[in-house]
Amino acid sequence: MIVFFFLFGLAAGSFLNSVIYRLDTGESLIKTRSHCPHCKKTLSWMELIPVVSFILQKGRCKHCKKPISWQYPLVEIATGLLFILVAFYNFNFIVTCYLLLVICFLIIIFVYDLKHYIIPDQVVYPAIVLAFGFRILNLFENWKLKIENLDPLLNFVLAAILAGAFFLVIVLISRGKWMGMGDVKLAVFMGLVLGWPKIILALFLAFLIGAFVSVILMILKKKTLKSEIPFGPFLAAATILTLFLGSTLIDWYLGLFY
Repeated sequence: MIVFFFLFGLAAGSFLNSVIYRLDTGESLIKTRSHCPHCKKTLSWMELIPVVSFILQKGRCKHCKKPISWQYPLVEIATGLLFILVAFYNFNFIVTCYLLLVICFLIIIFVYDLKHYIIPDQVVYPAIVLAFGFRILNLFENWKLKIENLDPLLNFVLAAILAGAFFLVIVLISRGKWMGMGDVKLAVFMGLVLGWPKIILALFLAFLIGAFVSVILMILKKKTLKSEIPFGPFLAAATILTLFLGSTLIDWYLGLFY
């Protein structure tokens, strides 16, 4: 099962790389075949094997010999490993499919915002619809509406509203200089995925990771206090951490006081 999910993750990661690339170029995911971004040569199936092709070609295009971005194997491997984590938790089929899709959306947002400093609406809106639809689905058991399941739905909706409002206030106060509207939409998605109180932990982790990385970049003189740093990758990473470790971290924290 672990091998299956890892290989499935590698294949999904390859697709995610294509999505990330074509979101920027505007190319169709269906009509346009995979090609080298440099020489535009159409790639054969041998050149599209996740990770393996990169290794066999020594990180270079077979045709023009231009270097292939390390983004491709890293995204594929990361997706494979995260898919294994989902499998490890042994959720039912519907929950597993939902979490795999959530992981895919978060990886796209992480990489795209890191590269282009923007969270695309084409990704974050479907992600919000997915998360909200899953919460609505949880209202039903054996196709029957359960009123007692309304409280969990309100929990996730409240978390989404509070998280989105928090970032919206920051956007309005800074007039878009500190945060962008993409972060507001991503926060809504996070709230629908994590609920309360995990959304608080995720936001705390995002700011903590962001501060740590920013300090490191300034020490290395890669960034300054005036440099722009995308916050989406930190939010995406914090969401993934909270998905898998949230309950453990919250219990550990509360255990310090009780």
